[in-house]
Order: sequence, then C-alpha cells, then structure tokens
Amino acid sequence: MININKVKTYSVKARKSKVKMDDFAKTPVRKTSFLKFYDSLPNILKAKEIRSIVSAVIKAHKTKKSVIFMAGAHVIKCGLNPILIELIKKKIITCICLNGAGIIHDFEIAFQGRTSEDVGESLKIGQFGMGKETADFINNAAKEGVLEGLGLGCSIAKKISESSLNYKNLSLLYNAYKYKVPVCVYVAIGTDIIHQHPSFDAALTAEGSLRDFHLLVDNVIRMNNGGVVLNFGSAVILPEVFLKALNLARNLGNKVKEFTAANFDMIYHYRPLQNVVSRPVMAGGSGYYIIGHHEIMFPLLAQAIIEKI
Repeated sequence: MININKVKTYSVKARKSKVKMDDFAKTPVRKTSFLKFYDSLPNILKAKEIRSIVSAVIKAHKTKKSVIFMAGAHVIKCGLNPILIELIKKKIITCICLNGAGIIHDFEIAFQGRTSEDVGESLKIGQFGMGKETADFINNAAKEGVLEGLGLGCSIAKKISESSLNYKNLSLLYNAYKYKVPVCVYVAIGTDIIHQHPSFDAALTAEGSLRDFHLLVDNVIRMNNGGVVLNFGSAVILPEVFLKALNLARNLGNKVKEFTAANFDMIYHYRPLQNVVSRPVMAGGSGYYIIGHHEIMFPLLAQAIIEKI
C-alpha cells in the first residue's frame, strides 16, 4: 500500500503560472468605443495572438515591409470588399493574392452589384457558371492584358478600371489598380466557371498567372525582417503558391525570415497550417492560426489595425 502522507508538496506561490489577473478581460460596459473594447479583451490565447498579428501589421506598415493579403473567393462573397479597399487606400496591404474564383465574384460585383449563384439549382439543368458577361469580360481581358505583357491580375484590374461598370467603386481589383497595389491571381485550369466558355484561352491565362507568381516572389522578398502574410480562407491554392514563392525567393539567394504568418479560417486545414503558419517560419518568425468566420474576424482585425495605426 502507498503511504499518502509522504507526498511531496510545494508552495503554489513559488510555481510559475501561465494565467495572471493582469491578463484578465475587462468588465463589459455600455456605449464604449471599439478601441476600448479591443483593449478589454483578455491577453490570453487567441485574443493575445490577435494582438500580436495587429502589432506585426502595424510594424510592417511603418517600416515599409510587405503585407501580403491572400484570400479565397469566400472573403469577397462575404461582402468584405469595402474593408479591404480601405486597407488598400491606407497603404496597409501591399500585395493581394486571389484564386480564379476571386476575380469572378469581384467582376460581378463591379458589373451588377451582386454575385454568387445557386449552384445546386443551376447544376440540375447544366447552366452553372454559364453567365455570358462574366466569362466574356474576364477571358477577353486576360487575353488582351497578357498579350500586352501584363500579369493576369493586372489584366483584369486594368480592364475594370477602363470600363464604365456601374459598381466598380466596390471592386477590389479596380481599387488595387487605382492605388497601385499589385493583384496576383493563381488559376487551376478547370476549377473556374469561365473555363467552360469558348472565350477562355488556357495558354494566355496560364502565362499571366505565372507572371503573377514571379511578382509574388518579389513581394515575398520584401517580407524579410518584419513583413506579414495573411491568408483568409484559401485552403489549398494560395498556401501552395506561397510556399513555392518563398522557396524560390530563398533559392535565388534572398534572406526571407523573421516575418509573421497568420491563417484565418472557419476550421483547421492541413495546407494552411503547414504551408503558411508552420514551415515558412521555421527559419525565424511567428505563425498563428485563428479560427472564426471571415465576416466577423476580418472586420475585427481590420478595425483594430486602423485604430492602432
């Protein structure tokens, strides 16, 4: 039988504790400001990480380092363009990366102020993604721009800028073009509705997307020692592209370390965890993974950045 009276104890006062009252949340009050609300959050776990990400973006902005914003199309469909546009205008975001669906939803917002069809209903009769204006505008813009020597993102952004689309002030690409923020678009052939149309030119689209890849490498190089990369909602394409861009930058003899990488999504995904948050900062830097809905988390993050900057 054990002798429980021989158990060794120590004073809890001498023990290191990970949670202390100085880190507690502040009591909720009515009619407060956003900044006071933000400062009232506990300095613990994900709230602490959000603060670290906000501070990293602000530092990168002040030291003129890259702040690369990567986003799946769901970010645009969630109505977040006005917030992204404001961060572009304030020169906080220095490079935007989208997948092929991103430019589709952005164009449709510029064209008619609405987007996102009912896939299930359209699929029943073979009409999913067969909207004429979307395909013709983007595919023709891609062909014209790439033949002029532009990347895919710049090709679409330039065409929207030159157009008389009624709602282009709400377009992410238009505002990026206006404020000289590069937009890089990465396409997987066959994944986007516009690839079903006869106006699609796979070779020129791919060439434009490759130019955007090289443009991203330039921006990744400028992340060294203080830059930031944020990924909102791209589970596969952009994490894979970013990892290769980082590797190519280093392969060409550039030091790219001591930067902040953060992934925001509704659930954990393998590739963002490995290719954005973990592997890239093994040589030095910080990685964070924040779970939450884009339509809530991005406005909170952006407001905190704007308040603190």
